[in-house]
Amino acid sequence: MKNTVEIRWHGRGGQGAKTAALLLADVCFSTGKYVQGFPEYGPERMGAPITAYNRIGNEAIRVHSNIYEPDYVVVVDETLLESQDVTAGLSEEGALVVNSAGSLEEIKKHLRGYRGRVVVVDARRISVAALGKYFPNSPMLAAIVAISGVIDRETFLREMEASYRHKFAKKPDVIEGNMRALRMVFDEIKE
Repeated sequence: MKNTVEIRWHGRGGQGAKTAALLLADVCFSTGKYVQGFPEYGPERMGAPITAYNRIGNEAIRVHSNIYEPDYVVVVDETLLESQDVTAGLSEEGALVVNSAGSLEEIKKHLRGYRGRVVVVDARRISVAALGKYFPNSPMLAAIVAISGVIDRETFLREMEASYRHKFAKKPDVIEGNMRALRMVFDEIKE
């Protein structure tokens, strides 16, 4: 069994997939894990498809390439299910986590025969309820942590709060809203 968890993120520019991957790397690094978090995208423009990656392990990570056989895949924008093979290389022992208000049955119709675990998270509803606006990255970040177990819930929440306090020191509403969104996801994950 390999010692590294590999995660691939699919999103569109401006949705925060890259930021979520980098936040996950930061949080895991702060707990002593070895990490990589990096994006891949072409011409940078709002709405263009982007891919980001995480490697998280307890030993030094010596490989430096994109991830072609991920343990987990996060889809921040469900419209990408139509245009990209988001399950390419995905282990059936892992999971696909999709941001959607649709049902699991609706999502599975677009997965090109993938037979592994699929988890649907309505990041829009959670984000609007917690933050008053649609920012899918915090809910999807909490979802992949909950599904993958790369870091335990309480440590994750503590480290994320510290990160938010540093980044949004003068915006307490943003901190509280993001923390509320993270907690809501842990409570509402559905399969």
